[in-house]
Amino acid sequence: MLKGIDNRLNAEVLGCLRAMGHGDVLILSDTNFPADSIARDTQLGYLLRMENLTAAEATNAILSVLPLDTFVDDFAGRMEMVGEPATVPPVQAEVQAEIDAAEGKPRPMIGIERFAFYDMARQAYAVIQTGERRFYGCFMFRKGVIPPEE
Repeated sequence: MLKGIDNRLNAEVLGCLRAMGHGDVLILSDTNFPADSIARDTQLGYLLRMENLTAAEATNAILSVLPLDTFVDDFAGRMEMVGEPATVPPVQAEVQAEIDAAEGKPRPMIGIERFAFYDMARQAYAVIQTGERRFYGCFMFRKGVIPPEE
């Protein structure tokens, strides 16, 4: 346990988040996503887990330490539902609420078509698999910067 660090962030996840640089992409996946095989193609090269958490709980913990990119429109994304790209299921609405809370204002995620999401995940810095069992609990976060203290 560390003071001031969310205890849901295990050492491997913290190390990964710390090592990422500005613009690097993190994938947060549900339990149905082919996370292990896709993670082998990432920069990190292996799968990280936050398996006892929902997507929203994991997002809350991650965004307690990870700044989201403010220079791009695709700072965060959600896997679109097949055949219903505009539909936002409850799991995605919950994650959107966590993003808005962390950012202090509404910042809508972009939608990413399913197979484009898989391609993006293979090129990501890392994949973290959660215990989320609801469908379409897959997200992309692009790391931002922390400004200097004035």
